[in-house]
Amino acid sequence: MQLPQAFIDKYTNLLGDEAPAFLASLDQDVEHGFRLNPLKAKYQDVALDLHHPVPFVQDAYYGTVSGKSLAHQAGYVYSQDISAMYVAEVAAAQPGERVLDLCAAPGGKSTQLAAQLQNQGLLVSNEINTKRARILAENMERIGATNVIVLNEDPANMEQYFPAYFDKIVVDAPCSGEGMFRKDHNAVTYWHEHYPAECAVRQKNILNSALKMLRPGGQLVYSTCTFAPEEDEQIAAWLLATYPELEMVAVPKVAGMTPGQPAFADNDSEMTKAVRMMPHHFQGEGQFVAKFQLAQTAPELAPAPTTKKKKRRGKQTRGKSNSLSKEQLALWEDFKQSFFMDRGGQKFSTNNLRLNGSYLYYYDASWPDIDQMKYMRPGILLGEFKKHRFEPSYALALAVQPAEIQAKLDLDESEWRQYVGGNTVQYTGPSQPNGWYLLVCAGKPFAMGKLVNGVIKNFFPKGLRF
Repeated sequence: MQLPQAFIDKYTNLLGDEAPAFLASLDQDVEHGFRLNPLKAKYQDVALDLHHPVPFVQDAYYGTVSGKSLAHQAGYVYSQDISAMYVAEVAAAQPGERVLDLCAAPGGKSTQLAAQLQNQGLLVSNEINTKRARILAENMERIGATNVIVLNEDPANMEQYFPAYFDKIVVDAPCSGEGMFRKDHNAVTYWHEHYPAECAVRQKNILNSALKMLRPGGQLVYSTCTFAPEEDEQIAAWLLATYPELEMVAVPKVAGMTPGQPAFADNDSEMTKAVRMMPHHFQGEGQFVAKFQLAQTAPELAPAPTTKKKKRRGKQTRGKSNSLSKEQLALWEDFKQSFFMDRGGQKFSTNNLRLNGSYLYYYDASWPDIDQMKYMRPGILLGEFKKHRFEPSYALALAVQPAEIQAKLDLDESEWRQYVGGNTVQYTGPSQPNGWYLLVCAGKPFAMGKLVNGVIKNFFPKGLRF
């Protein structure tokens, strides 16, 4: 890899005797990793090598995963760099908390936070870039979390709607991406000597908005995938200087992780509480992580909630939810009765239903109003109402547990592969009435299918077919 001379000179000056080893490490092989998803039933029952756990991250392992495997498609596993895994591990979301992942795409940290919440509380995953927000929404759908809203918003707009709201906020900030050079050599072409300073301006704006959404006593985790002091220690020091009600919390360090460097931020000793993951010391990619606590007695940082009505903000906004018609409610109740076990559908009560056009969502009644914001995933898409019928969604199939469902069909791996390829499947199991079924392979729910006279009609999303 051809590194810019300005980059070489910069880190030769910053790292001194360590510089040759650091620069050489950027040409070494990448260490791959993946995490299992504890939101799924029997989530460790996967055809993967689990003999090499990552010791500092729950349910994480060294190794690679095929994106065209049953475990991946059904949401049992997520591929992720082992350094990036540590960010959500440091955040340590607790069930019942309100958590914001402010720069969330493609979704690795959000999937990890959702697992920590155990479907309790609320996770808001936001991504300002629309194309990346769609990928984020797909990944959050795949893991089957039932307490997630995916937004496509500018943080400066969000602060008006979530004043002092969240218990924990993760800001994995857009950065110069130096830590990705080894993984993606093309990232080098975007770098120039002024790029880190330009990124730091944007990072400060994002953090200003984030802190207005953090409740007194709440915690902020700031991270980047760059080595640049301008975006790491100097941002952490700026936060402490700008917000005296913040204090740094020491981030635990495991073998290979190094402390943040006071010398990079006017010899501020607080920087040692942060952590650096440098590729000549650590197996993962480059990462910086710092954690902050907002005082319980912090003055109100958030603006007053806006009361001004805003215009609809693009096609991602679905507008206000409407009440179900009598016919729609009857169709949904009929589906629930035939699909769920006696108590399996209790969560999807009428009080927690949100109708957007013809689409029916689960949206907990206690969650905040997002009608004036741009969103990709307002809760779980349960299905769509069509002419005199209800068609359940792919998302619903990934969000339920087999034990909750009475209408399910077991398919073998050959039939699974046939179905995810977009084909119908001839059902050869015990005789079943026509209707909608959860399709299960090796104990893993993977899609909805409609059985019609012994043939499972294909409803696997076209954009996801293998």
